[in-house]
Amino acid sequence: MKLLLAEDERELSNALCRILKINKYEVDAVYDGEAALEALENAVYDGMILDVMMPKKDGFAVAKEMRARGDNTPVLMLTAKAELDDKVEGLDAGADDYLTKPFAVKELLARIRAITRRTGEVSETQKFGNMSINPQNSELSALKTVRLTRKEYLILELLIRNKNTLLSSERIMDKVWEFESDADISVVWVFISSLRKKLEVVGADCIIKAVRGVGYKLERRE
Repeated sequence: MKLLLAEDERELSNALCRILKINKYEVDAVYDGEAALEALENAVYDGMILDVMMPKKDGFAVAKEMRARGDNTPVLMLTAKAELDDKVEGLDAGADDYLTKPFAVKELLARIRAITRRTGEVSETQKFGNMSINPQNSELSALKTVRLTRKEYLILELLIRNKNTLLSSERIMDKVWEFESDADISVVWVFISSLRKKLEVVGADCIIKAVRGVGYKLERRE
């Protein structure tokens, strides 16, 4: 499996390359945003590890540009920023998942395995109200269409399949994050926030309702 690593801190980049190669990944390393976009034009990758703070173009700009030109390479975004808005910005830009520095190697490897598992494993188009999600291209459609990240897709599919049931954050974690045991429970809220924005963007006639201390469920707008 071939990965692109875009990280401007040379020592960290070299360490990550060693770790990934030990774990049987082939890795190309670049050190700025423009070099990352150029690499994506010249080779096909199974996944990309993308740092936010890079010279020339930051990770947000790289993710937006690659998605705008139709590149669906799975992206794991590395960020030193822990604020909710920064995490949501990364997902909105087109990242499939994020990992906050510093991180454990075990979690990094788990996140890479997760983003490189294709959504196409799910065979049925799921619908609720006027919106639908397509497993072949991870698109959310209603009046407009946007791309979902893998985890956004899996969460929304889970909510649709359990539309009459409140799902706790713990259950969502179990179903979507599976063996990524190092992930914090707050990550569910980050992805729910991003999904709510995308439901608004496409003009969906449903919302993700939160019941404090209980969980989440899909509801039609009143």
